Amino acid sequence: MELDKVFHDIIIPAMAELPVAMTGDKATIQLLTTGLQESKFIYRYQVIGGGKKGPARSFWQGEQGGGMVTGVLNHKATRALVLKLCESHGVEPEPHAIWLAIENDDILACALARLLLWTDPYPLPDVNDWASAWDTYMRVWRPGKPHPETWPGYHRAARELLGLA
Repeated sequence: MELDKVFHDIIIPAMAELPVAMTGDKATIQLLTTGLQESKFIYRYQVIGGGKKGPARSFWQGEQGGGMVTGVLNHKATRALVLKLCESHGVEPEPHAIWLAIENDDILACALARLLLWTDPYPLPDVNDWASAWDTYMRVWRPGKPHPETWPGYHRAARELLGLA
């Protein structure tokens, strides 16, 4: 999916469902860069050997027992918002149902990815600080097979989209 389409059709509507304090350029850049890193905004599920589905779902690759699903559902700072999101998206507020839904509900997936970032005790990095953005990604997403070589280019693409490069 084209990055500007992701921004207009997914990020903006997802941010509209969240408190204003959770929106802004820092959050948008982190979400765009993370989505590019995790799926290139192509894959709505983790692809493993032979094209089979792995345990992660959505452009942000959330796992059922991971932070983007179970973590935000149980976190004191995000639980009430997750319950509200589930209600508005017609999803039972339990990990399996959420995990199934985020494969195709991009707006819900994006909002949950933003909530996961909200659970991080550290502030979001400055929009031009790709290295700190990488640290945030590593700390919050905890990828099994990170690819640090692609991050700076993805971060630059996100900044360019917002006119911040």
